[in-house]
Amino acid sequence: MKRVAFVFSTVPHGTASGREGLDALLATSALTEDLGVFFIGDGVFQILPGQKPDLVLARDYIATFKLLGLYDIEQCWLCAASLRERGLEQSVNFVVNATVLEPEDLRRELGNYDVIMRF
Repeated sequence: MKRVAFVFSTVPHGTASGREGLDALLATSALTEDLGVFFIGDGVFQILPGQKPDLVLARDYIATFKLLGLYDIEQCWLCAASLRERGLEQSVNFVVNATVLEPEDLRRELGNYDVIMRF
């Protein structure tokens, strides 16, 4: 089975991309355990705690990211540069336990996957 990476790079609200990516990720987890999840660019907001999607009339799927461990999805990475550019601290308790990597290390890790799906 091929190794599949899911890259989240869009904001969580105002687009269905994040929800669609999460649905695809959870569905793919039934087929393979060799998954990686990457949060880069605005995608770091996908797992930021304390969001109030009801205030912007959006569906609350952010909390669903907390379930990744139940699906045995444990390989998650956050881009350190993306956090800095958005004024976020690495010490934030994101809803997913993710390893923070600098862009070069993140690209190297992403290069270990056969298929890359971007949302």
